[in-house]
Amino acid sequence: MMTLAAVGQFVEKGFGVTVIGPSPFHFYSGMGPGMLGKTYSPDDIRFRTKHVVEKQGGVFIHAKATGVDPGKKVVFIDNGGPVPYDVVSFNAGSQVPSVPVHGEVPTYSVKPIEKLLQAQKRLLTMTRDRRIAVVIVGGGPSSAEVAGNVWQLIHDAGQTLPAITIYAAKRFMHRFPEKVRKKVARSLSGRGIRILEEAAVERIEKGGLFLEGGRKEPADFVFLATGVRPSPIFAASGLPTGPDGGLRVNRYLQCTAQPDMFGGGDCIYFQDQPLDKVGVYAVRQNPVLLHNLMAALEQTPLQAFDPGGDYLLIFNLGGGKGVLRKRWIQFGGRPAFMVKDYIDRKFMRKFQAIE
Repeated sequence: MMTLAAVGQFVEKGFGVTVIGPSPFHFYSGMGPGMLGKTYSPDDIRFRTKHVVEKQGGVFIHAKATGVDPGKKVVFIDNGGPVPYDVVSFNAGSQVPSVPVHGEVPTYSVKPIEKLLQAQKRLLTMTRDRRIAVVIVGGGPSSAEVAGNVWQLIHDAGQTLPAITIYAAKRFMHRFPEKVRKKVARSLSGRGIRILEEAAVERIEKGGLFLEGGRKEPADFVFLATGVRPSPIFAASGLPTGPDGGLRVNRYLQCTAQPDMFGGGDCIYFQDQPLDKVGVYAVRQNPVLLHNLMAALEQTPLQAFDPGGDYLLIFNLGGGKGVLRKRWIQFGGRPAFMVKDYIDRKFMRKFQAIE
């Protein structure tokens, strides 16, 4: 986001800037579940990438990157010829692993965020006159936020509340402190949302899903929130990757094998200290990435990235409720949601101001 906002700085120094993106907009994933629940409109949570790039003298290519050839210094795209570069930065985010789906079952991944808009419309149609079974496959924070905001969406619309169930392959939110986990589970179960643990989903079929072991459960509408994985283009392009498939970078956010290649956010593997896939690290990487891209072009010293210490973690659980954790501070309910809402809106206003 910070580099996009600074495209004009590169152009003023005589560098050509090309931005490749699969959408003219960039949606802020931290507010995605809130958009699903209609707390936010699409305009509240998106940044007009194409407009901002072109306004500053850059070139925007509406395409998806499919690979890179570091020898020829080109990026391949899905709808045109290769795009040459002198310095390249990958900020491709992450994708959600799929589950086999047989038959016509409304199934939506929680990423890309735009998918949640499609899911919202379909849900409102399906719950107009009947009770359906909504399933969230996955046991992490995304599943909790989606479940709570599905409840909010249908509740606020005054329609038939669905049976909402989270299927966690292991323990629900097992990576988080027990107090946080219990607060989240209590908030959801208080609204009738079921959480099933050790319930790995093997496949989805029309009218139901099958768990490992053969048990069948009802499913009329499915969200996939099965964790996140970096884009496969790095491994496919022969670049060094971490165990998760992310582009392996050093302390300068620089590819360990290609000094003209950088990256940030969910799509990288920070080899000095593997990082959680949370937005706070992408935010902390912003100024370092901007500095190092310019430094690589001007051949000046690079700046090292320091991941920093503990970070603020807040979940939007729908219904105006949330759960907050920062070191020893933990609380839930409306105050937690209000803190998240304030921080998120302030973040978006900062970058939307340049539009």
